[in-house]
Amino acid sequence: MRDHLRAETLKLVRRPAIGALLAIALTLSLTFTYLIPYAGYAGGTGGPRAERGLAPLLPEHLVGNSIGGLPVFLGALMLILGVLVVGSEYAFGTWKTVLTQNPRRPLVYAAKLVTVCLAALAGVLAVFAAGAATSLIIALAEDRPVAWPGLGDLLAGIGAGWLIAAMWTVLGALLGTALRGVALPIGLGLVWLLAVQNLLALIAAPLLDSVAQLQKALPGPNAGSLVAALGAGTDTPGVAATVGGTQALLVVAAYLLAFAITGGVLLRRRDIL
Repeated sequence: MRDHLRAETLKLVRRPAIGALLAIALTLSLTFTYLIPYAGYAGGTGGPRAERGLAPLLPEHLVGNSIGGLPVFLGALMLILGVLVVGSEYAFGTWKTVLTQNPRRPLVYAAKLVTVCLAALAGVLAVFAAGAATSLIIALAEDRPVAWPGLGDLLAGIGAGWLIAAMWTVLGALLGTALRGVALPIGLGLVWLLAVQNLLALIAAPLLDSVAQLQKALPGPNAGSLVAALGAGTDTPGVAATVGGTQALLVVAAYLLAFAITGGVLLRRRDIL
């Protein structure tokens, strides 16, 4: 297992696309969470409304600000990561090279999942670090007191963020395995994340009670509920307290496990070509 992990990690860190995904994730997170709201505050006329615009940008709101993008936009980047790691083996025809060396398929797949989940953790930590630096700069520039979240809240936010990021990443790996490629899995995954689940939440759920109840069992709404329970603003796309935080945590964990097992079963039982 150690050799497989080393090989997968080496392949991952040497792919330029992985660095590009991280750069895009940090740019999106900082731009829409801090820079644009702060520009709106700085260009305002002052008063209570402007004051409320500054408060969410301060360090005490680091947890909610850092994980608020994971149900939709940052989650989409994590899904792409999973597709690239697994689906590219089909696109490049390298599964045959790997498996002709007689490793067990579940072992190779498990090494890939562990690697991408660790990469997802690194991405979540990078978003937290960038958010901490940016919020600190804003607080110092505005001469506001610097109050950080408690250690327990910070660890809970990082853990929940990692769980959600890992769920989307493993879903990407499953799509790459099921569809044996890169382009189609990424396309379908992005359509679901960026379009279908938002259409269900904004259009179908208010009109049909059956869809509203179905929402409570889907991965996106549960991810949104989990980050909402930890302080993410409900004005962020995909963030809404559809279910309680405990249920959301259990459902997201269940989806992560189900995606991982399904992908492993598909790889084991189907031809790799």
